[in-house]
Amino acid sequence: MECQFIGSGDAFGSGGRLQACLRLSGAGGSLLLDCGASSLIGLKREGVDPAEVGWVLLSHLHGDHFGGLPFLVLDGQFSRRTRPLVVAGPPAARARVEAAMEVFFPGSTRVTRRFATDFVELLPRVASTVGPARVTAFPVEHASGAPSYALRVEYAGRVIAYSGDTEWTEALVEAASGADLFVCEAYAFDRKIRYHLDYRTLREHLPRIACRRVILTHMSPDMLSRLDEVDHEHAHDGLRVAL
Repeated sequence: MECQFIGSGDAFGSGGRLQACLRLSGAGGSLLLDCGASSLIGLKREGVDPAEVGWVLLSHLHGDHFGGLPFLVLDGQFSRRTRPLVVAGPPAARARVEAAMEVFFPGSTRVTRRFATDFVELLPRVASTVGPARVTAFPVEHASGAPSYALRVEYAGRVIAYSGDTEWTEALVEAASGADLFVCEAYAFDRKIRYHLDYRTLREHLPRIACRRVILTHMSPDMLSRLDEVDHEHAHDGLRVAL
């Protein structure tokens, strides 16, 4: 199984990076963890056919984490995609995605397409089967107008934990405990910013999480300028990780 960082950036494109999007691929197919507004650009830049993506798992409903879905859906419409697309995320995901589609492309939600677009609601601490993956959502501390989650994904015999965006919360210990890979926000190096996680705090708690591997993502200019002080791996757009 492979993890590929299609986008490793924050909401503001710091460091010229694309917004949050992580592709998991294996024998069961391709799924995305988050689909920020620039994700379609990233998929095509990396030579990934968007029609291969069967499932999208959303951590929360901010544009830099779900705003690429209208473009993914319309790309499928105009490329004559036939494979169904399943979107799993917090309550209100369908309403938020469809509202975004109508803002960007009025009338687009009423078009008949050759493929189905279905939504699955993820409930806190309830494991759900989404395509080839088993997904459990853990509530975190990040205001987004709907519940925000960290995600624990079991796929192809591996466990990948993904923090989404959050300040420190004990839910991260639950979500990432013993994971093969923990992809975690490190927005700042040591500055406390509400609803976001700094690297120093994360580093203090990592021994309790006891995951096998950590890769940092969603970094601000402050964090990017101090990577020489970081003891853990950090993502960049296009990074591929074999698990």
